[in-house]
Amino acid sequence: MAQQKESTSDQLRSELETLANTLEEVLSSSADKPKAELDKLRSKAESMLKDTRARLSDTSGKIVDQTKEIAGRADNYVHEKPWAGVGIGAAVGVVLGVLLTRR
Repeated sequence: MAQQKESTSDQLRSELETLANTLEEVLSSSADKPKAELDKLRSKAESMLKDTRARLSDTSGKIVDQTKEIAGRADNYVHEKPWAGVGIGAAVGVVLGVLLTRR
């Protein structure tokens, strides 16, 4: 699951970088290029933006599903082993307390 999340994140980062580069090209060369070429770049940018939005939507759906699954597992674990949950909560509280007092 972590491998899949990294892969999705890398793909999304690559898509956003490509989109940004295309938009930058459109904006920087708007005065230098003929209208037909600008229209072509604009349609390419719009297409990439649409694809990126779709991917973002899919990715956010996957993240929500994974979060629900993890929350369900944590809930089951705490119900099965309540004292372990209390211990973990106390440990997290101590660590946060130490970190906050050092500021």
